[in-house]
Amino acid sequence: MQDTGMGTSLRLGYLAAMGAVLIWSGFILVSRIGGISALSSFDVIAIRYVTCALLVLPVWFFRFRFNLFQPKFIICSLIGGLGYALFTFKGFELTTASQAAVLLPGLMPVMVMLLSTWMSKQKQSWNKWVGMSVITFGVGLLFWQEFQLTGDLSLGHLSLAGAALCWTLFSVLVQRWQITPWQATVSLAVITCIIYLPIYLIFCESNISLSLWRDVALQSFYQGFLATIVQMMMYVRAVQIIGAASMGTMMAMVPIISGISALYLFDEPATLVLVVAMTLVSSGVWLCHSRYLAELKLK
Repeated sequence: MQDTGMGTSLRLGYLAAMGAVLIWSGFILVSRIGGISALSSFDVIAIRYVTCALLVLPVWFFRFRFNLFQPKFIICSLIGGLGYALFTFKGFELTTASQAAVLLPGLMPVMVMLLSTWMSKQKQSWNKWVGMSVITFGVGLLFWQEFQLTGDLSLGHLSLAGAALCWTLFSVLVQRWQITPWQATVSLAVITCIIYLPIYLIFCESNISLSLWRDVALQSFYQGFLATIVQMMMYVRAVQIIGAASMGTMMAMVPIISGISALYLFDEPATLVLVVAMTLVSSGVWLCHSRYLAELKLK
């Protein structure tokens, strides 16, 4: 009975992970829409966290209150909220959605696995190491193509690499400090908003206006609700059940979903290197979970 309960728990963890993957895929597309709109990256960040904070604050205050300003929540908010957002949305301004679909979720699993192995002393199976190698090769191809074309890595690529590193640190800390999905969601929304909003209002020029209400509404709904609240709850729940390394590898399925969608939605060029990179990264995640999937079939 214990094994059956454990198997059910793992299935629920992977279902939560898959939900997070689908929302992340849409997040890349919606973020690129914001990046090519009249809204600046600073506008999108403000819309994201103000909307989310307004949604979760009443629930936190009247129903599920906890000590919000603990050091661990502040640290996670600075890394997984503010740092991640600044790097991510600048990257979406400067990089195509199809390339971002490979770089952001492709770099995450490699960084998460290495960091969780080092910090949490998690032992990884051979198939995960093979999968990580395939993912790394796929991401490396994209970096190589950029270097061949320009002789350097673009600021957009480096920004997305910085975003992947921020989310990696956040993922490992969430697991290490046993932060619940609700605590992670509220702290990222409220603490990030408290820190960022005064800086945005004083130092950043806002492009938000009534004429851009469609862009503002789209970013508010997806960034402030789906990507921040729903996705965060699913992501953290999955991390608690299947672990940060496994969740990181699941995120590598995002490139094939969002990457192909971006090619059609934004009419971006489908170069051979890009297609190969998408395929390699997506194949890497299958390799990482091939042993677990085989075990599920035997049960």
